[in-house]
Amino acid sequence: MPKLERVEKYKGRTMQLTFEDGECDFLNAEIVQRYSLRAGADIPAAAWEEIKHADTFRRARERAMYLLDYRDCSYADMVKKLMNNYEEDICFEVADDLAGRGFINDVRYAETLARQKFEVKLLGEFRVKQFLREKGIPAAVIEQALEPYREDAAERARELAERRYMKYFDPDDRDLMQKLKNALARQGYGYGEIKEAIADMIENYENEELDEFEDE
Repeated sequence: MPKLERVEKYKGRTMQLTFEDGECDFLNAEIVQRYSLRAGADIPAAAWEEIKHADTFRRARERAMYLLDYRDCSYADMVKKLMNNYEEDICFEVADDLAGRGFINDVRYAETLARQKFEVKLLGEFRVKQFLREKGIPAAVIEQALEPYREDAAERARELAERRYMKYFDPDDRDLMQKLKNALARQGYGYGEIKEAIADMIENYENEELDEFEDE
């Protein structure tokens, strides 16, 4: 490999390296300093590959940190995003580094998403599970995140129905009640959860009707 002839500032933290054969390359100043790259240096080919890898890793990690500043993500999702710009081995190396430092944590991420989807959006388990899978979260981690919300599923289904679908609630109209069931199913609730939620709604409706009758 030709000897390094000049090392000079290019733009910002980017340095321009010029070799004896006139070829140029660009590295971050941090990498130049780390490997003590100076004019007159004779760089073996293997060492140059290591230097270029370190510079690419630095850029990919910087990109990853930028993405995390904007929004948290899973390990798999980070790899997928980085692969738009970098080779696969670099993407996994960066994701491993971030996971090791705690910047990426699939358990934490899954719990945060599950809390949002269950408690705020009032979605059913099927929809939440599908959403977490799309984020690349491992199956075992998904199960762990879903477990705390299973006991109160029917209660959330009822709350969702009362919040968004009361226009379909009419115990005397089979077609409207079927629309209510279908709406809850689309939000990820199972047959048993929907049946229990609607039974509670009907019981409450009948009790209110009885109270009104007794007050007359």
